[in-house]
Amino acid sequence: MAVITAAVFFGVLVGLLPLGQVPGWLLAAYALFSAVAFGMYGADKSAAVRGAWRTSETTLHTIVLLGGWPGALVARQVFRHKTTKQPFRTILWCTVVANCGALAWFASQR
Repeated sequence: MAVITAAVFFGVLVGLLPLGQVPGWLLAAYALFSAVAFGMYGADKSAAVRGAWRTSETTLHTIVLLGGWPGALVARQVFRHKTTKQPFRTILWCTVVANCGALAWFASQR
């Protein structure tokens, strides 16, 4: 489901490009932050398994808020990481909603 959600989101962004609702750099930023988030979640899962230094939850939430949420959702499913812990899940979804709200506001102003 996470892969479908991310694909639909990026499909919507690509569809908004020719309409002038979002600039190309924004699509690139979402792709970059998503790749970074995916890598961070993978590294954190690996560190958890090894008992090594972990990425702070604040850092993970920050990258999600900045636009890395599609990659984070996919990473959670792929790595089976941070899928059951509360309040992490609640905060994650709040940051996703906040990011999408900011994107909707941005697109409406163009």
